[in-house]
Parts: sequence; structure tokens; C-alpha cells
Amino acid sequence: MSAPSEYRVFAVGGIPEVAEGDDLAALIDTALLAQETPLERGDVLVVTQKIVSKAEGRVIRLDDVEAGEFAAEWAAAWEKDARAVELVLRESARIVRMARGLILSETRHGWVCANAGVDQSNVGGGEAVALLPLDSSASAAQIRAGLRERGQPDVAVIVTDTFGRPWRQGLTNVAIGVSGMAPIQSYIGEYDDQGYDLRVTEMAWADEFASAAEPVMNKLDRVPVAVIRGLDIPVVEADHTALLRPPEQDLFR
Repeated sequence: MSAPSEYRVFAVGGIPEVAEGDDLAALIDTALLAQETPLERGDVLVVTQKIVSKAEGRVIRLDDVEAGEFAAEWAAAWEKDARAVELVLRESARIVRMARGLILSETRHGWVCANAGVDQSNVGGGEAVALLPLDSSASAAQIRAGLRERGQPDVAVIVTDTFGRPWRQGLTNVAIGVSGMAPIQSYIGEYDDQGYDLRVTEMAWADEFASAAEPVMNKLDRVPVAVIRGLDIPVVEADHTALLRPPEQDLFR
């Protein structure tokens, strides 16, 4: 596929506050039609993890959490909420490192991130936390299917979250759930214009699309959905797993 000379990213506004049990596909379809921007074939729909977690009941009130001894000790040492720390520990399949009040862990999905993705922003005013969806790619597939049922064309759907990066300041949006597109574009076995054999180059397109959408979504504006148009992304059946680095290739383990 030849590279396009340009593409467009636009926000999907008008989506109300999401609550447990809400049909995200229905909410997104209504918002798309209301602003007269129905989906087109080749689009990529980008959805923030937060509304997925809210719709799937993955928001936990801290008053309902009892912290264990270890969580309480760690929280006291670093002026954290022991109940939130307890949830981080529960959501972690493996603790990678604990230092300076930060818990870096591997989630059940295989993501290595701060605090196992447990997040207090934009949920409950600090009295609740959002946990990552149990299976973000399944969530993306459900949204994709729901939009098709409502007459929208079949397009790729990405569920995003905000991660930090080794050696670089600042956060960036990444894909934690994928349906309907290959998350990685591989150039292995191809040649550049100088005849060099590309042996390791694989671009994480799903992550790049997640980051491209973030500026129009803006965490403070509470716009949870965006559309990327103009790249004509082919629909293929795939999920997020290609983005996970196998342990034997991970130099940081």
C-alpha cells in the first residue's frame, strides 16, 4: 500500500457521561450521525479505555476496598491511598519494580505499565478508580460489531490508554485493544530506496494511530472517541497480541 499524502483526524463530540451497562456502539453511532460524520470504509475508530471500563462495570468505589497489610505499609511510606494501592496489586500479574511511590507492573493482558493501569482521573472525583477492561480487544470487537449492526461500515476499532515510555519524558496514547486491523506493519524482507535489506523494521501502527488521535480528544475536554480518515486501512481479523514483546526478546526483564 502506497503512503497517502495526507490524512485527517477528527473528534466525535456529544457522547454523554457513560455508565455501567451503556451500549457504546449505540452512543458512538448516535454521535457520529448527529455531527454528520458517519464512518467510511478504511476509517479507524479510536476509543478511550475509560469509557469502555465505565460501560463494562470496571469502576470500583474505594470505600468498597479493604487494603491488605502490604498495601497499607507501602501507601503510608509514599502518602498514597492504601485502597488504590491494593487494587493495583490485585490487577498485577507481575510486579516489575516498586520505587519512589510508583508501582511498575505487568497486567493480566501482558502490558507493562504504571500502577497496572488503575486510574483515578475523570472518575468519581478521586473516590473511585477505573480498572482496565478484562479484554480490551474483545471490547473493541464488540463496538465494531455493534456499529455494523447499526448500518455503519466495518472499520478497525482501537481502544487506547495513556502510558509512559522508558528514557523519555511525557505520556503518550497507545493501543491496548485492537479489532479489525493488523496492529503492526512489518517491513521485514523489503528493501529501502538504497537497496538496504530491512531485517527488523516493524511499525506499531495501532500505537501510532492512538497517539495521532489524542490531540483532538484531549483529556481535559472529555472527548472519548475520534476517527482517523484517509489512510484506507484494510479490515483484517486481528487483536492486540502482536504488540506484546515475547519474554525471550525483552531485554528489560
